[in-house]
Amino acid sequence: MSFPMTEIGGLPISRLMIGSNTFHGYSHFSGARDRWLREYFNRDRIYEVMEFCARQGLNATIALQRQDYADIMAEVERATGQHIVYIATPAGPTLDDLKRGIREAADIGCEMCWPHTSWTDVRVLPPENRIHEGPEAVEYIRECGMIPGWSTHRPETIAVSDAAGYDVAGYVQIFNPIGFLCPIETDWAASVIRNAKHPCVLIKPLGAGRVMPPTGLGFVYANCKPGDTVVIGMMSVHEAAEDIEIARASIEQRDPQIELQITRSKAAIASVVKGE
Repeated sequence: MSFPMTEIGGLPISRLMIGSNTFHGYSHFSGARDRWLREYFNRDRIYEVMEFCARQGLNATIALQRQDYADIMAEVERATGQHIVYIATPAGPTLDDLKRGIREAADIGCEMCWPHTSWTDVRVLPPENRIHEGPEAVEYIRECGMIPGWSTHRPETIAVSDAAGYDVAGYVQIFNPIGFLCPIETDWAASVIRNAKHPCVLIKPLGAGRVMPPTGLGFVYANCKPGDTVVIGMMSVHEAAEDIEIARASIEQRDPQIELQITRSKAAIASVVKGE
């Protein structure tokens, strides 16, 4: 199946991307949940979810540069014929550390390389409209044959990068209706995203599990540019199927064709809805 597409750095990218935090044990919820995710998501389970997503037309993911993850992506491509674009997010305390990560990303075949928020955001200098060591990082990414961008939690990063005219193709930015991990109000964040000169890759649309999928995905797609895309972590094939349908419906501005979850406390409401 196909999925609505955008373009980033000259590459076609699906408007829903495969998140990796669930696969690699970063819940943004609790240490116990992190541990459970790391114990649950072995290679086969990551492959199962990623293969399903690829068959639904999702063709991009964002993650720390990891050879084992790249190997799974290659297996998925062989099975489905769907190439998955890998956006790597290396980091490190210094520019030299970052460059080592950039080189690793290139060596495992990543097409894009967007330095992680932990490297980028501490270097953003809004009064000077620049990102310290940013030009060197972007230049090295290009030298390594990848497409540069910034991964950020700060909307100021987008504004500063646009003002400075850095040679980047896009931005990772947190965005969700409850403002989870967002440093400014959602209306301000939405304005920055819509006015960004390059596509935005919007992460944490469900606030790391704190928001219902129809609420989070509906909000994010309604408040971003048509050329932006959204990243979501998926726990299973069943969850992926539901999230993908909700994302399609949000883009197409229609009601999602999903079955509501039923509990005993909703029995009376369910009977009214069904006309019983």
